Amino acid sequence: MTTSGFRAFLLLLLFLSSLLPLLYFSLSDQELHQHKHRPAVPQRNLHILLWHWPFGRSYRLDGDKCLEMYNISNCFLTDNTSTFAAADVVVFHHHEISRGLSTLPLHLDRPASQYWVWLSMEPPANNANLTQLNGLFNLTMSYRRDADISIPYGETRLGGYEPDFQGARNRSCFASWVVSRYWPHQGRAGIYQSLKKYIPIEVYGKWNKKPLSNNKLLSTIANCFFYLAFENSEAKDYISEKLWRNAFQAGVVPVVLGPSRATYEALAPPGSFIHVADFQTTADLAAYLRHVAADRQVYEKYFQWHRTHTIKTYTDWRERLCQICVKYPTLPAQQVYEDLESWVYS
Repeated sequence: MTTSGFRAFLLLLLFLSSLLPLLYFSLSDQELHQHKHRPAVPQRNLHILLWHWPFGRSYRLDGDKCLEMYNISNCFLTDNTSTFAAADVVVFHHHEISRGLSTLPLHLDRPASQYWVWLSMEPPANNANLTQLNGLFNLTMSYRRDADISIPYGETRLGGYEPDFQGARNRSCFASWVVSRYWPHQGRAGIYQSLKKYIPIEVYGKWNKKPLSNNKLLSTIANCFFYLAFENSEAKDYISEKLWRNAFQAGVVPVVLGPSRATYEALAPPGSFIHVADFQTTADLAAYLRHVAADRQVYEKYFQWHRTHTIKTYTDWRERLCQICVKYPTLPAQQVYEDLESWVYS
């Protein structure tokens, strides 16, 4: 090879080597583009059968409710019990089963892949006749954080939407309490009977023969400085609508009685509540409430969470049922609760 030919060969090699990175990145971009735009594998539809409506209050299930209302796709709800054999998940509400208002379909051939879900939003004390259900259910659905499908009454989310939120001024009521089922042996009954000796408490509900309609509930509570968000049972994670709806949505400071302060701190907005257990006596609690109500700056501190957090409440059974599809891919397989009562009371 001549000298000029060798030089030409070297120049050709240099030219080709300069093209290699361009060729690599071109192929990489093409692969990335194909990956981004590759058709997704269709997720199979899940069919959720609600065997009976909780407390007999039904909702419409026609159409694709999970997609239409909550943007959850491939999730179909039905209360048509004749579709039992085709259901991926069957949900049973404990109240109706425990009281004989509905029976389990033990006479039907149950598909091996079908999940049975035990549903209850009540604390353990209100869940009777559990031993008869041993060995039947695969999943638990409850307000508890350790349930297979956790569906709280409400939850705290980051992202405040009311940076200048202030508690209403010129409130005409010091504290209120809405209660329908009052039993003297309950812890909240003793706290109330003692606390009312020191502060005025407006009581509403069936127990006091002063029921409030849904239209008047929040507006009535909003006239008060405080709301007694006293749970009927002091149970693990049990924080009901008394906090999430009655207190927070009415814009008042909740005085809470239920699980531990640590639980409320984990679930409720920061600095948003006053816990009964923080005081040695109800007289001490009453004195503190009077102090807070009298000092505008102290009172407003209980609303600072509006700057950084918001709350989400769950009230529609359809939204709760749709959550099964969201959590379905991570649900434990081949699980059976051989001792359901032990889990409920754990």
